[in-house]
Amino acid sequence: MKNIILDDTIVALSTPSGVGAIGVIRLSGPQAISISEKIFPALKLHEAASHTLHFGLAMDGKEVVDEAVAGLFKAPKSYTCQDVVEISCHGSAFIIQRILQLLIKHGARPAKPGEFTMRAFLNGRFDLSQAEAVSDLIASESEAAHHIAMNQMRGGFSGELKQLRQKLMDFASLVELELDFSEEDVEFANRAQLVGLLTEMQSKIEKLSESFRLGNVLKNGVATVIAGRPNAGKSTLLNNLLNEERAIVSDIPGTTRDTIEEIISIQDIAFRLTDTAGIRHAADIIEREGVERTMQKIKQAAIVLYLFDAEEMSAKDVLADIKKLGNSESIAIIPVANKTDMLTEVEAKAKFKEIKNIHFISAKSGKGIEELKNHLYTTALQGATIKESVILTNSRHYEALQSTLQNIGNAKKGIETKLSGELVASDIRSALSHLGEITGEVTTNDLLGNIFSRFCIGK
Repeated sequence: MKNIILDDTIVALSTPSGVGAIGVIRLSGPQAISISEKIFPALKLHEAASHTLHFGLAMDGKEVVDEAVAGLFKAPKSYTCQDVVEISCHGSAFIIQRILQLLIKHGARPAKPGEFTMRAFLNGRFDLSQAEAVSDLIASESEAAHHIAMNQMRGGFSGELKQLRQKLMDFASLVELELDFSEEDVEFANRAQLVGLLTEMQSKIEKLSESFRLGNVLKNGVATVIAGRPNAGKSTLLNNLLNEERAIVSDIPGTTRDTIEEIISIQDIAFRLTDTAGIRHAADIIEREGVERTMQKIKQAAIVLYLFDAEEMSAKDVLADIKKLGNSESIAIIPVANKTDMLTEVEAKAKFKEIKNIHFISAKSGKGIEELKNHLYTTALQGATIKESVILTNSRHYEALQSTLQNIGNAKKGIETKLSGELVASDIRSALSHLGEITGEVTTNDLLGNIFSRFCIGK
């Protein structure tokens, strides 16, 4: 697999396509330097020191294509551990395509999605979980997501896994050794110590698995829906949370016919806010479609802000509406009483004393908005903390850990019921295999292809 993937030289645009000040074209492979010299004939890159920049004219024969800078990174001290040249040219789409075509003409081939990072992994630059963190880092939209991706890319997650895997491997080798001496009935691996290690691993893996819910929230943002009856002030609340006039506000019920989606950051967490059509019996087919979309968004949400008019609604009506929204444990419903500036604080609290977890706000004046934001933040975290050393964000890793837990549980049960060493060894081997899948010590072509195909081309 390595020879097929690594023996040629690949090229791709690493900056976003479209007009910009500069475009960066990246080459990696054994011929990266010699191919670059063919379009920069005045530069002697093979003689230059690594990690240096060189200004020159990019040429197509005798024609000047552009003035550009070639960044030189010689193997093994580069991102891919191969010779790498990064050409910074002017951001014209025409110039970029012309240079790419010239590089391909001289022997490079277009890179596939994620192929630079795949080469970095295959050459030992980092393990598979760290490689996946590169994609997460590029996609991070909040400080929290950036913090987690950076920690994983620097080996925080894989480091913990490797420690666990090594301990288990040491014991597994003793259990395997016993199988070679099965006729002599000897025991090299202390069963009590092995159960203790398996219990320790169970505890640590369960803790990592539990962090996946928080990690998923921090990585992808919290799906938050603003729902309620028409004219409750949903669009005004969205505008206030965003601090801009994003949605049309009107006293006419049913102004919002479709969903409006925006992202806000509250204390480092991204919330994907959706303003929805008012929930009521639809007057026409367009409004009916809007209400149906509202209900679909609610089912997909992690948090629902149920907004209601504190002056017009009764506690009984509010509770009935909340019940209609569903009782899924995966959805946190926060009742929000709006237009409370029409009532005194004592009147509002007395009127809705039956409703738990209620917030009183005025979307128009901004009263209570900061408190609501704080509550959104604590609801998303559910008691966890972003400063935890290792937080799981990848569903592939989560599934592998769940399989590992099952294998460890079977191994413990096998030891306790005095099953044969061969069966216990089989469960331990499976646990080691699942842990190895996360860091890339156990891989297949299909697995690597699936992971790196999700990366952007040029990374």
